Amino acid sequence: MTFFRYLIALAAVSILAAPPALAAEKEIRITAIVDHPALDSCRKGAIEALAEQGFADGKGARIEFQSAQGDVGTAGQIARKFAGDKPDIIIAIATPSAQAMVAAVRGNTPIVFSAVSDPLAARLVTDLDHPGGNVTGVTDRLPLERHLALIQEIVPGVTRIGALFNPGEANSVAEIARFTALAKAKGITIVEGAAPDTNSVQSSARSLVGKVDAFFVPLDNTVVSAMEAVVKVGIDAKIPLFVADTDSVRRGAVATVGFDYHSLGRQTGIIAANILNGAKPGDIPVREVETLQLVVNPASAARMGVHLPEAVTARADEIVK
Repeated sequence: MTFFRYLIALAAVSILAAPPALAAEKEIRITAIVDHPALDSCRKGAIEALAEQGFADGKGARIEFQSAQGDVGTAGQIARKFAGDKPDIIIAIATPSAQAMVAAVRGNTPIVFSAVSDPLAARLVTDLDHPGGNVTGVTDRLPLERHLALIQEIVPGVTRIGALFNPGEANSVAEIARFTALAKAKGITIVEGAAPDTNSVQSSARSLVGKVDAFFVPLDNTVVSAMEAVVKVGIDAKIPLFVADTDSVRRGAVATVGFDYHSLGRQTGIIAANILNGAKPGDIPVREVETLQLVVNPASAARMGVHLPEAVTARADEIVK
């Protein structure tokens, strides 16, 4: 064998022996309307589930996260940036971010929404069972009947409930309308407290002092991000505060029948992983949260002038110490 043929043979052997090229990392973008414990838990759960399915950041995927810091205009800017990136998938947490992404994306980039109470009212999909197109996700539609029953059990004789929410969040508007109808059927009046931004949350709560027997905060990102301000008003005015998410009870509210947002995020991550593995978003039904938890905070209840009935604490999944 000539030296030239030897080099050719050696090169051929090297090619055959070379390891196969690594698969390209999937580009994943995640956005949320604001940073607060519930949505942070949702994001962490999604990233955790993605990693378990082979899409960890730096090992099978490249993940970029951006928060809109509570600003809808910023949410739109993030959406346009992510749409221009043309990633393999986008996860949008909370209604305003999901709406911004759906409006910005042109083409087939899959969008998986999470923590959206009413995907139909938000016009993210037209059918929950058969979304079609490039959008699907997980809804955290509230069990409002159980919320109302819990308030009545802890505050017997309640006749007026102050509902704090951002009227600019379609999600919140739809949930408060539903809550109002349920309360009316039980002879309870819902008094609305509008908080269009985080700076107005405390003043909105104060405006209801003397007018309501209890406060209720739905899954409203604006109000939840300023929860400590509502807790302070509740303590000062001895008005018990009820909420829709479990993290807010740990931050000082009295009680909730709420969701574990880490679990909700995991559901979201599993859907996203399925899509990255070849499933079509439009063929995946919109999922509901799988588990509910009764979480109570006896110390906060006492500071807000109410005592938790033994029947409530006995069945609680978590008692905040």
